[in-house]
Amino acid sequence: MRDNTSSDSHDVVSRAETGLDRDVFFRRMLRELAGTIEAIVGVEEASGYVAAVGAAMGDWLNAAYHAEMGPDDFDLRTVAAIFVDIKRRLDGGFYLVSVEPRRIILGNSRCPFGEHVSGRMSLCMMTSNVFGRIAADNLGYARVQLRETIAQGNAECRVVVHLVPRADVEPDEREYFRLPDDQHA
Repeated sequence: MRDNTSSDSHDVVSRAETGLDRDVFFRRMLRELAGTIEAIVGVEEASGYVAAVGAAMGDWLNAAYHAEMGPDDFDLRTVAAIFVDIKRRLDGGFYLVSVEPRRIILGNSRCPFGEHVSGRMSLCMMTSNVFGRIAADNLGYARVQLRETIAQGNAECRVVVHLVPRADVEPDEREYFRLPDDQHA
């Protein structure tokens, strides 16, 4: 004999509009993980943990684009296009503001983490490190500045990837240098 109550409950539950899918679950999980780390060790230390993951992701993404497009270093315009393409594939709203020999300026109207990034500045280290690793490993050097971020409550992000070293680094900037091939993960 079959339990109809169980079947009816399953139907009701499976039709519930919770908004839950794998993407929402993982974004929320990352938000909660970042928030927990920020609460325990502070935003600066949490940013360091996310930065380490971001560096590994940057190496992985750089290798993926090289596997498809060839082993030679990418030029300035290609690096800029890769930044936008990565974020497009992650459902971000990144776009190029300008590409100049000394810097790449990007805007962003939609964070890949969605609304889950609000108040979680440490998650911005993912963008900083992915962009920094790719730029440094192809162009020799990068200094990423997060001028405005959705995580801080700005309407859009403004990210500047400086390509020329400077003696003084601002507090909202992080430097990246080309790594020897044997140091990539």
